[in-house]
Amino acid sequence: MVALQIRDVPEDMRDRLAAIAGERGQSLQAYLYDVLADEVRRRDNLAVIEGFSGGRYGTRLRTVDVLEALRTGRAERDAGLGVPEGGE
Repeated sequence: MVALQIRDVPEDMRDRLAAIAGERGQSLQAYLYDVLADEVRRRDNLAVIEGFSGGRYGTRLRTVDVLEALRTGRAERDAGLGVPEGGE
């Protein structure tokens, strides 16, 4: 595995992230790893959805409608977990 470093993070942001991690019973490192892993999964999901666009597989759903449903569901999930809006 590799190590990542983020420079110039404001202290108040670091404190808020640490507080969110604590609320979830995680270390800051574990929480940030989960945030990054979640972002990668979301991008992978978007790629899959785009692969289904164009109706090649018989769907009548528009990509924009599916994406909006995903955004809404994720916002509801994040609100329940105490994740700030926009994941920041």
